[in-house]
Amino acid sequence: MFRTFNVGKWKRKWLQALVMGRTFALLSIGTAMFFIVLGLGGMAENKLNSSPLSSMKGVAAQLSTRFFVDMMALEMPSLPQGEGEATLTRNQVAQFLVRLATNVNPLDPKTLLAGEVPGINRDAAIPLRLSIGNQTGIEPQDYPTSLDKGGNAQGEHGGEPPQDVTHGEVIDENDNGTEEPPKSTDPPTKPGTDKGDSPTQTEGDSKLRKVVFIYHSHNRESFNPLLKKESSNPNDPKKNITLVGKRLQEQLEKRGIGASHSNKDYSSSVEGYNWNMSYKYSKQTVKQAMSANQELQFFFDIHRDSNRRKESTVTVKGKDYARVYFIIGHLNPNWKKNEQFANEIHERLEKNYPGISRGIFGKTALQGNGEYNQSLSPNSVVIEVGGVDNTMEELYRTADILADYIADIVQKKKDAKPVNKPIPNPTNGKDVGKTVMGKTQSKSVGTKG
Repeated sequence: MFRTFNVGKWKRKWLQALVMGRTFALLSIGTAMFFIVLGLGGMAENKLNSSPLSSMKGVAAQLSTRFFVDMMALEMPSLPQGEGEATLTRNQVAQFLVRLATNVNPLDPKTLLAGEVPGINRDAAIPLRLSIGNQTGIEPQDYPTSLDKGGNAQGEHGGEPPQDVTHGEVIDENDNGTEEPPKSTDPPTKPGTDKGDSPTQTEGDSKLRKVVFIYHSHNRESFNPLLKKESSNPNDPKKNITLVGKRLQEQLEKRGIGASHSNKDYSSSVEGYNWNMSYKYSKQTVKQAMSANQELQFFFDIHRDSNRRKESTVTVKGKDYARVYFIIGHLNPNWKKNEQFANEIHERLEKNYPGISRGIFGKTALQGNGEYNQSLSPNSVVIEVGGVDNTMEELYRTADILADYIADIVQKKKDAKPVNKPIPNPTNGKDVGKTVMGKTQSKSVGTKG
C-alpha cells in the first residue's frame, strides 16, 4: 500500500520553524548586543566621569563607621560596641532603604517633589563625607535672592529674629571634644560700619606673605539677627557674610598666616549683574588676586547656608556654634584633591568639636555651578558657615575654630614654607626678623657711619 504525503503542509511547517529560529536568533543577538553596549557604556562612564555615579545617591557616605561596627556585631557578639544610639534601628534602616530605592529623603519633604517639578532639585548635593551630627544626610540649602525676569537681584531682604529660638542640636561636652574653644580678647567687628568708599580687598598685616585668599561669590547673604528682621533668605549689601570672611582673615593673621580678603559687592559693581553668573564674576576676582600675588595658594569662598536654626546650630561644651558645610565641584577634573583638602579641616572639626561640621557634599554641573572656581587650585573649597538664624557671636566662634585648623594645615604644607618669612622693611636700619605662628622677633641692624 502506498501512503501519500502532503508536501505543501510539511513545507509550511518547515518554513514556520525557520522563521521562528531566525526570530529567536535575532532576539538572542540583539539581547547580547544590548548588554555588551550597556557594559561598555558603564566602563566608559567610570573612565570619563570623575564624579560619583548619580545612581549611588551618596550611599557610601551614608554608611558611617558606627554602621559597619554594628553590622559586624550581628555576627561577632564579642565585638565591643560604642555608646549612643545604634545605627541598625528600624527607623534608620527604613530611611536608608527608602532613600536608596526612591532618592527621596523621608526627613526632607522637598525631595518628594524634586523628581516631578523641573528645577527644584537643581542644587541637590551628593554627600561625600557625613559628620557625627548629620548621619541622615541633610543637604545644604541654597536659595537665590529675589530675581527679576532677567535674573537680576531685586533689593535686599531681612527679618526679625524669631521670639522663641532653640539652640539646635546639643552635643555632649565629653563627646570627643578635647580642646577648649579659642579665646579671643578682641571685640567682634561691628557689623554695618563699612562706608561706601571702603576697599573691596583688605591685606591685613603687611609683614606676612599672603598665601590665603578669602572671598564671597554671594557676598550679600546675611542673617536675621544681624538685620533684626525675619526672612527665609536675608540679604544686605553691607551687613552680610563678608563680616565672617573678615573675621577669618583677622584670626589667620593672628596665627601667623598671611591672608587677603575681598568683600566685593558684585550686584553694584558689575554692569548687567545676573545672580546666576555669580561664580563667573568671583572667578575673575580670584584670577586678579592670583595675578597680583603669585604666592596665593589657599582659597576659601565663604557662604551662608539657608537652613534654619535647628539645622544650622550646635551646642558644644556649653556654647552655641554655627555649623559648616564643605562643597566640592565635580566639574573640576581634579576634584578629589580639593575634597582631600576639605577633609583635612573636616576631620579636625570632627575630632575636637563634633557636630560643627555637617560634612562634605559634592555637586555636578546638573546640580549647580559644578566647578566653584576650584580648578584654579587644589587647595580651594566652598565653606558654608551658619544659617539664616545664626548670631554673629556664633558665627565668629566658628570662624575662630576654622582659623585654628586652617592655620595648622597651611603651616604643615610643604609648599607653604614662605608664610614663616616676613617681608623685610625697606628702611635705613634693616629690620631682620623671624615670624613663628604670628609672633615676630626682630632686631635692628644699624649701618656703619
